[in-house]
Amino acid sequence: MTLRRLGFLPAVLLTAAALTACTAQNVEADDPKPSASGAPSGAPGGTPDGDGLPLADAIRKIPVAEEQRAGYERDSFRHWVDEDGDGCPTRQEVLIAEAVTDPEQGTRCTLSGGSWMSYYDEVEVTDAKRLDIDHMVPLAEAWDSGAHAWTPERREAYANDLDAERSLVAVTAKTNRSKADRDPAQWMPPAESARCTYLVDWTATKLRWGLSADTAEQAALLELAEPCADSTVEYEPAA
Repeated sequence: MTLRRLGFLPAVLLTAAALTACTAQNVEADDPKPSASGAPSGAPGGTPDGDGLPLADAIRKIPVAEEQRAGYERDSFRHWVDEDGDGCPTRQEVLIAEAVTDPEQGTRCTLSGGSWMSYYDEVEVTDAKRLDIDHMVPLAEAWDSGAHAWTPERREAYANDLDAERSLVAVTAKTNRSKADRDPAQWMPPAESARCTYLVDWTATKLRWGLSADTAEQAALLELAEPCADSTVEYEPAA
């Protein structure tokens, strides 16, 4: 597992100081989350000088295509696995990595104590059961945008992506379930401070996984990005 941000400070925003949700228990709505992972200088997702892409330019790099929902089932994405065999499934890995105050870890990776900052709504949480782990780009949206053509193994890798710190994010269950499977044309975080970060995270996740956007989503992203002129995106394409 790569190192993730602590608290609510995202690593992918180089100049914006904004902040950027799956579930304490599995919910029927798709787990929604933050995006953008750092790319090393000269990597496919970065510019030659390592400064990243301006947000609007990064949005325009997302392929535009019609969505395809037919055949989607949440179980098509196996998630909350224990990839490294340490006894902690993906949900707990994210909670441990994003804690502002470290929780105590018990048997079977049960967590007690600790505190977290939900950047979607700027709410401090001191009970992990009140947090959902959000897929930045929800599972259903990912399916619509290209994951329907992936192998089960790649969908599992997507659903448990700990190698990009904004692929999964701990947020309040309330905001995660409010987001459900909606894209930024339909839902944005309630906290004004989260919005530029959220757009960066969403865009980086789509680019990392080669996911597309429909025309309404692209138009909304570009419009919403107008106040975020200083925000940049770095990402590393998923293996």
